[in-house]
Amino acid sequence: MNKYNLLGIFSLIFAMFIWGSSFVGLKIALASYNPYTIIFIRMVFASLCFLFFIKEFLKYKITKKDFFYIILLSLFEPCLYFVFEVNALQLTTASQAGMITSLMPLITSVAAVFILKELISKQFILGSFLAVFGSIWLSLEATSSLSAPNPILGNFLEFLAMTCAAGYTIIAKHLTYKFSALFITASQAFIGAIFFLPFASYEFATSEFVFNLEGFLWIMYLGVVVTLGGYGLYNFALTKINASKVSIYINLIPVFTLILAFFILKEQLSFSEIFASFIILFGVFVSQIKIIIPRKIFNFFNKV
Repeated sequence: MNKYNLLGIFSLIFAMFIWGSSFVGLKIALASYNPYTIIFIRMVFASLCFLFFIKEFLKYKITKKDFFYIILLSLFEPCLYFVFEVNALQLTTASQAGMITSLMPLITSVAAVFILKELISKQFILGSFLAVFGSIWLSLEATSSLSAPNPILGNFLEFLAMTCAAGYTIIAKHLTYKFSALFITASQAFIGAIFFLPFASYEFATSEFVFNLEGFLWIMYLGVVVTLGGYGLYNFALTKINASKVSIYINLIPVFTLILAFFILKEQLSFSEIFASFIILFGVFVSQIKIIIPRKIFNFFNKV
């Protein structure tokens, strides 16, 4: 494993920790503010951070095809992704929502094979199986609470969010061949702010706005740290590692979410959940081990 892949792996792990914290932050913010207002303010904060890089962004020559992919990327995430996720977190717990993210690597890996023509190895399949098994175990161990009135619907909406995230990963991988991770992340923030403006305006006009400092600080965290830091690190990792391998790290999100939800939201963490979390971590590790694969297998995937 070269130093570039190692840098990509560290970036991914840190990004997963940040994204794991986003479920907690969004859950807290939803107690004080309307959902689309939260997302709009989050996108505005992120966009303001990227204003310092406008001159660097102007050097890119964007074709009509590039523009199409950028719009499609942003439509998947943050637009549709956050529409599903923000509604999911009003119906289920932060822990359960985090667990559903385990489905994203499977969707992304299948798409990466057929769209990006990436190869998947037998240890990747084994590692994915272990990681998903651990995530399913976590889901079975999770319990509902008063803050999760309809966890089944909430988890389904989170599944739709993960489908959007898989589409985002595939398109982002394509765009990294021409654009920097910073530019891709900035494009998401700017387009996301425009997309959620009418939704936030409607909420502001039809409901009472009461300022809450704790909720506002969490929105700032979501905008600056999660959007700028999390997506920036994730997009950077896509320049170093294949999309199919990047997606397996998504299984770390449930682990980080459970831990943070336990300490911050006081959601309970059982021994079984802790053990299942170690299975997920082991699965991620196994998926990255290099094993010599017979040439016949490589030839098979090359024909796919």
